[in-house]
Amino acid sequence: MEVLPSGMIFRDALPEDIPYIVSLLADDRLGAQREQLGDPSYARALQDIDADPTTRFIVADDDGVVVGCMQMSILPGLARRGVRRAQFESVRIAGSQRNQGLGAALVAEGIRLAREAGCGLIELSTDKTRADALRFWKRQGFEDSHVGMKLFL
Repeated sequence: MEVLPSGMIFRDALPEDIPYIVSLLADDRLGAQREQLGDPSYARALQDIDADPTTRFIVADDDGVVVGCMQMSILPGLARRGVRRAQFESVRIAGSQRNQGLGAALVAEGIRLAREAGCGLIELSTDKTRADALRFWKRQGFEDSHVGMKLFL
């Protein structure tokens, strides 16, 4: 657990954090269409994450209030001579906390954890309509190198 200069801490998500996390995930046009506060599937999903030793859901905690979050998964692979990859998902910062360095600090923590896990590469995707997110990721050193695709089941 890393203590941030502002007094915030990074830690693994707890079941009582779910309402805050879902609010963060729903805090834009795209998320508002996908997320539903109070849905019991979030508790099951967090249990699944906690049971998976290769996946973490990390939150930025400001005196008991979750103001940021990020899911990180470690993926083994054969390509690139067997490099382990970290995948970042659900990276969100509360609107009141944006543009203060918290997002960059959360990503830096994810990068530190990925290195610690022996990863040689970090991958993520962001919706192409999220121009601010694209700029943020480029400022963190990520390259716009691939086209992401999805198949909903």
